[in-house]
Amino acid sequence: MKTVKSLLSLLTVVVLVGSLAACGGNKKDTNTGTATNPPANTEKLKKITLFQSKVEIAEPLEALAKKYKDETGNEVEVWGSAGDAYSTQLQAKLAAGQGPNIFSVATGAEAEKFKSYLYDLSNEPFVSNIAPNVALKSDDKIVGVPYGVEGFGIVYNKSLVTENDVADLDSFTKTLEKLKADGKNGFSLSQEAYFLIAHIINIPFALQPDSKAFVEKLNKGEVKMADTKEFQQFGKFMDAIKANTVNPLEVKYDSQMGDFATGKTAMVHQGNWSYGMLADYGDLGFDIGMLPFPLEGNKKLSVGVASNWVVNAKSGADEIKAASAFLNWLFTSETGTKTIVNEFKFIPALTNVSAEDLDPLSKAVFEATKNGETLPWAFNDFPQGIIVNDLAPATQEFFLDKNMTGEQFIKKLDDVWAKATK
Repeated sequence: MKTVKSLLSLLTVVVLVGSLAACGGNKKDTNTGTATNPPANTEKLKKITLFQSKVEIAEPLEALAKKYKDETGNEVEVWGSAGDAYSTQLQAKLAAGQGPNIFSVATGAEAEKFKSYLYDLSNEPFVSNIAPNVALKSDDKIVGVPYGVEGFGIVYNKSLVTENDVADLDSFTKTLEKLKADGKNGFSLSQEAYFLIAHIINIPFALQPDSKAFVEKLNKGEVKMADTKEFQQFGKFMDAIKANTVNPLEVKYDSQMGDFATGKTAMVHQGNWSYGMLADYGDLGFDIGMLPFPLEGNKKLSVGVASNWVVNAKSGADEIKAASAFLNWLFTSETGTKTIVNEFKFIPALTNVSAEDLDPLSKAVFEATKNGETLPWAFNDFPQGIIVNDLAPATQEFFLDKNMTGEQFIKKLDDVWAKATK
């Protein structure tokens, strides 16, 4: 009997030791504060690689990968950002079959260039949270999730201008005339090619039923801007700007924002990115907001996506599964969504992400994005180089030639477009 009791006691000790060892296997490391083993009930997935172009998020992305491993036990290896050399390096890696499993592509020509590598994400759970009109698509399939969004419109001084002051061409023109009489510059463009013409001419293009199809027809000479009502009215807006504001060829971006910050200019055609410069001035002494450019009664901001997360369709099935799992975690977990807003500093392109602390311009873009009140960045579909090489010089000529009307300006744009696409 004594032998049996001893044996039972020994077995009890073994079981207790084994139980303690099992409990200790998932205890937190006292030095790192992280689990030494993957959390319970988390599927172990294949290690994946990620390559992306934005140097400014390189460090927070590395930190995010560590948090992902802590929370799920799965690994994401982040390859160093390549900046301007990114597209060339990405093409070489993909062509050599070296991955990566997740990478980034710019909307437009770059996405088209890598089309064969873009995995169909349409059935992934997180895509239902992508805001209207901003998902990267190919052949009606969702193939990319935006990093975030950026938008532009009329950035205005609320102490000098109200929404009703720029509701249409008539009110816009009268407001510019009144501000000019009061010694204020009512509206400002600046001399840089995109700020001079690309952004503002986006509106008549984006208001077409199918802006990409319109650009393609324009390239083939099948349509003309001068024969299209949105461009005809755009010419009248340009007449009003030319007659009542400081010549944009005398304005640089820095001085444009400086004059706005100091109350010399009432409105600028700019984007949410300009808030960074305004913040340098501290308390402006007035509230600011962003309004749609009111061409043909437009009520939408121009919102676009610079870059998108995509999954390499030529990865193995296990890698695609792991890549999708990481993106789902990024776009739905508290850790991932907070990183997008607080560390990456992106305006979310997802309706499930809250962003209470955005600046006024970013908030306007975020709200428009969530509500689907957006125009696309149609200039992403323009022929390469046409903005800088052709449209900007034609616009410079318009602002230099006192006798050129807005109607003649639109015809001039047709002419340079036709020559550029021969």
